[in-house]
Amino acid sequence: MTKTLRTPEHVYLCQRLRQVRLDAGLTQADLAERLGKPQSFVAKVETRERRLDVIEFAKWMVACDALELVAATVAAIAENLDQPE
Repeated sequence: MTKTLRTPEHVYLCQRLRQVRLDAGLTQADLAERLGKPQSFVAKVETRERRLDVIEFAKWMVACDALELVAATVAAIAENLDQPE
């Protein structure tokens, strides 16, 4: 399996995570506090310098009270993966 950092799917996910945070009315610092991480963690995810594992993704969505968006986010990524390269 190839690395996913900075692929179109990764770019989409990072944009979606940022939008989820903003829709929750949270600053990077607010979200970082909820996650027990430094603010730079959130910034690096949103600027595509760092990938999240599935547990971190789940915690991000919970911290933003956005569990209802998980399936749609995953589906959008999976649909893009199904496209021929």
